[in-house]
Amino acid sequence: MRKKHSVAEPPSRIPSAVLVPVFRGDDEELRVVLVVRGAVGLHGGQLGLPGGKREPGDKSLLETALRETEEEIGIPQSEVEIVAELTPLDTRTTRFRVHPYLARIEPPARWRLAPGEITGIVTPRLSKIADPAAREEQLLSFPSWPQPRRVDCVTLEDGHLLWGLTLRLLDPVIRGLLAGEWVV
Repeated sequence: MRKKHSVAEPPSRIPSAVLVPVFRGDDEELRVVLVVRGAVGLHGGQLGLPGGKREPGDKSLLETALRETEEEIGIPQSEVEIVAELTPLDTRTTRFRVHPYLARIEPPARWRLAPGEITGIVTPRLSKIADPAAREEQLLSFPSWPQPRRVDCVTLEDGHLLWGLTLRLLDPVIRGLLAGEWVV
C-alpha cells in the first residue's frame, strides 16, 4: 500500500510594513532614508527601511509603518505625506510579507534613533542606487543561511551594502520616481 504524501501548506506570512521616506537633498537630488539596524535581531547590522511587524494595536498596516518610523527615527506621523501604497513583497528567508508605503518627508535637523535598534541613518541618492554600474553580485553568508549565496548588491558612498528585500523593494520605486510616476 502506498503512503499518501501530504502537501504542506506554505508557512503563513507575518504581516509587516515599511515606509519608503524620500526627500530632495540640498543638491536637489532625490534621496531615500535607510536605517542601519542594530546588531541584534534577524536583520542585525543590515540596511533597511523604517518599519516592522504589525502589532495588535495597529489599526492598519499603514499605521504600523508610521508608528515604526516614529519609534525608529523620530519622524512624527503628522510630518509624513503618503504618496502611494506600493505592492507588498515577501521576504525569501524570514516569512515576512512587507507592505511598503512611499512617503515624502522633510528630514529633521537631527534624527532621533531608537537606542539599540537603529545605529545610523543613510540617505543615498536614488540615481546612485539606479546606476547599473553600481550593481554587483557578492557572495554573502549569515547564521540563518546554511550556505553562502550570491546576491545582487549596491555599495553606497559610505561603504554600506544595500541588498536583499530592501533593494528588491526599492528598484521599481526608484524607476517610477526617476520617470516622474510620483512627484516628490
